Amino acid sequence: ADQDQNRVGPSLHGVIGRVAGTHPNFTYSAAMIAAGKSGLKWNESTLTTYLHAPQAMVKGTKMTFPGLKDDKDIANVIAYLKQFSK
Repeated sequence: ADQDQNRVGPSLHGVIGRVAGTHPNFTYSAAMIAAGKSGLKWNESTLTTYLHAPQAMVKGTKMTFPGLKDDKDIANVIAYLKQFSK
């Protein structure tokens, strides 16, 4: 997240406040693009839900990560991401 580069997934640099499925030069799933077009924007609440269960929130996402179960771990991830957001 400290650099704005896509890798296995899209860059998370500046993800807070970003519309889902919109980072340039990354090939998103149709499901993630549709979620963004339907109004999904990343903030603490939406990231918390997504990080708990990505597949449940965006059915059809390419994200193979099963999610985090510990709320404290999720809060720590979000705090880290906030450092690199506008």
